[in-house]
Amino acid sequence: MKAIKIAIDGPASSGKSTVAKIIAKNLGYTYLDTGAMYRCATYIALEHHFTENDVDALLAELSKQPISFKKASDGSQLVYLGQRDVTLAIRQNDVTNNVSWVSAIAKIRKELVEQQRRIAAKGAIIMDGRDIGTVVLPDAELKVFLIASVEERATRRYKENIEKGIETNLETLKDEIAARDYKDSHRQVSPLKAADDAIVFDTTGVDIQGVVTFIQEKAEKLIDTK
Repeated sequence: MKAIKIAIDGPASSGKSTVAKIIAKNLGYTYLDTGAMYRCATYIALEHHFTENDVDALLAELSKQPISFKKASDGSQLVYLGQRDVTLAIRQNDVTNNVSWVSAIAKIRKELVEQQRRIAAKGAIIMDGRDIGTVVLPDAELKVFLIASVEERATRRYKENIEKGIETNLETLKDEIAARDYKDSHRQVSPLKAADDAIVFDTTGVDIQGVVTFIQEKAEKLIDTK
């Protein structure tokens, strides 16, 4: 039995993070939230009023405030920038609406991808994002690309935000998600797309447990045959 790497990609609110966390817990694997890493970079950019022309300054701040993940007492994952807990701060609407341009910067992606690969080197890891199967972990034994309708994804994000106390308008969310889909899939560096050997799974109308079961069964078959 060998530890494998699992890559779960997909557009915003396709369910990839929720599913990845559950499967990681079930398998005893490490979960790495790559999206949170780009959100951290975006948070720094907004905090310092950086633009696309301030890449070196942004990288310097990332070096001063390294991104790390810790477990809360309830088992949930906390995100830190240096000594600061930014778990909720990086989920605010201003970060969400700016993460596309920050994550499209080649130097930022290069730095974070290198960090992600170092963490994944030993295997037994699940990563979710937009380019895990195509760029970050092209050698992952299992690659899954999740999709869902804009309407369903907006509704999911709306419910998540309301639960977190983030003021949100559903119609605005639909527009923002559609706009982000376009930006992410048309950027020059690591565009959002399924790897050639990825399993594409439409989660529209499928509950979280259904998606977990689908992916975990495939993962367990690979683990058992290694």
